Amino acid sequence: MPGRMVTVHESAYRDVDRTCEALRAAIEAQGFTCKGVLNLNQSMAKHGVHLDRQVRVVQFGRAEYAHDMLTDTPEVSAFMPCAFGVYEGDDGKIHVSGMNRALMAQMFGGTVADVMGKRVARDEAAIFKALEHDAQR
Repeated sequence: MPGRMVTVHESAYRDVDRTCEALRAAIEAQGFTCKGVLNLNQSMAKHGVHLDRQVRVVQFGRAEYAHDMLTDTPEVSAFMPCAFGVYEGDDGKIHVSGMNRALMAQMFGGTVADVMGKRVARDEAAIFKALEHDAQR
């Protein structure tokens, strides 16, 4: 099961920052708020640590979804905000990774299953579809 806990999509863009820009636009087009893009290379460099590949974390959330889950199951605050990793793979391509929210939601059941397993999973599919469509233009 650990291999199924993370989903990975290949980006149509050849650049981490361009992928993050397109991902931010797709996230916001689905009604989410992009909380920010963390540049892990810069963060680590401040501590004298060098990472050979470019890595970013794109954080996002939707207040209505958070409200529904936190009202019922505040423990899931540990998984908030949602995030995608954007990184250079060993193959030289750019990849977007994320938690398999639908699978995680099944473990919780109830409101979390409804929000993460249905609504967020549906919206996430639309985000990736928009990302692919944007890259084809």
